[in-house]
Amino acid sequence: MSTATLTSKGQITIPIAVRNELQLDTGDRVEFVQIAPGRFELIANTSDVTELKGLFGTPKKTISIKAMNQAIAKRGASAK
Repeated sequence: MSTATLTSKGQITIPIAVRNELQLDTGDRVEFVQIAPGRFELIANTSDVTELKGLFGTPKKTISIKAMNQAIAKRGASAK
C-alpha cells in the first residue's frame, strides 16, 4: 500500500509505484471521483481525444458544417 503526505499548500506527491502503474507523466491530469461518502478514487485522465472516436456509434443523420454554424449562430443570438 502506498501513502503520501499532504503539504500545508494542499499538495501531495503521488508515489512512484502508483505513477508507474497509472502511466502518469509530468503534466498529466488526474481526477478524484467520489465513490462513497469519505471515499474517493484517483483516475488517470491521460486518454487522447481520438480514443473517443466511435464511442457513440454511427450518427442517425449527417449535418453539414453550414447547418452547424447556423445552429451555433442562432443559439448565440438568443443568448444575448
